[in-house]
Amino acid sequence: MHPDVLHVLSSDQRRGAETFGYDLHAALRTRGVRSKICCLAPGGSERRLPVPALGTSRFSPSGLFALRRQAALVGVVVAHGSSTLLACGAGLVATGAPFVYLSIGDPRYWAGSRLRRMRATWLIQRAVAVVAISPTARGVLIRHYGLSPAKVHVIPNGRSTERFAPADRDSKIAARRALGLPLGGDVVAVVGALSAEKRVDVAIAAVAQQPDLVLAIAGEGRERPALETLARRSAPGRVHFLGATDGSAEVLAAADVLALSSDSEGVPGILIEAGLSGLPVVATDVGWVSDVVRPDVSGLLVPPAEPEQLGAALRKALDERNRLGRGGRELCLAEFDLATIAEKWQRLLATVALH
Repeated sequence: MHPDVLHVLSSDQRRGAETFGYDLHAALRTRGVRSKICCLAPGGSERRLPVPALGTSRFSPSGLFALRRQAALVGVVVAHGSSTLLACGAGLVATGAPFVYLSIGDPRYWAGSRLRRMRATWLIQRAVAVVAISPTARGVLIRHYGLSPAKVHVIPNGRSTERFAPADRDSKIAARRALGLPLGGDVVAVVGALSAEKRVDVAIAAVAQQPDLVLAIAGEGRERPALETLARRSAPGRVHFLGATDGSAEVLAAADVLALSSDSEGVPGILIEAGLSGLPVVATDVGWVSDVVRPDVSGLLVPPAEPEQLGAALRKALDERNRLGRGGRELCLAEFDLATIAEKWQRLLATVALH
């Protein structure tokens, strides 16, 4: 059975959760699923996904009415991320439309206060199924929100194995030239939103301690002005802000190692993309990052907010880049291929539609 499915994204920005939702929608369509997609509101980036917006803001009344109308036309709704949980959990009340919630982050970080936890519990318990991206995340969701274990399923994040591959020397030079990066030396990449929890300041401080490294930062956000000031002061001429990009493949092709310095994460898709691209990863040991960054196999883990340890780990990862890069690619090919992930989603959605 192929139920009609509506994927709801927070925005049309090319961020991790939105990119995965769009890729999953496309993959399901190739498998014969009648899949539709929309977002709650447009994002601020010029480089957007081709996804229609329901309203002008995420929780506008007109947008929520549009969501109810769209949900009435499909068999099941998939809510990708916390903003969509609020929209679907509250906006679809009394419609009879079932929705599946994909939890992408760590609830211990985002629903830490008693009030937030109570609100999130009411919303998430309205979902007919909840998808965790890691076995550890599943246990946290069950304990944190009192969910029935039978209701919580594990389906990992995923990326297309055709889109990401290791870059040869000529491809690396071409990518660096296109991005305005130095053609020689080692480049550390940071890819993601420039928001407070991503702690890009820690990555800048780490690179500042390694005078032969260049840092390429791909992404936009409200933290950018402060980060640019920090970069000019602590590592002048060695930090390049690339802005929002249409995709990460070119940035990863130009890089030698990926750094992730966040205080909170789920399983960021950029880690899988880096692994498929044959890059070692140095990341903070938060959320479910260790599902992809297996110490001494695909990369190295460090504590949050420790630039000295991050800098030392970047140096070690670069020294062992070939071995760690191979390990990361083998791991991601085996566990995070989007084709396999889409098949698991298809089975779950067919089961949900029968209820």
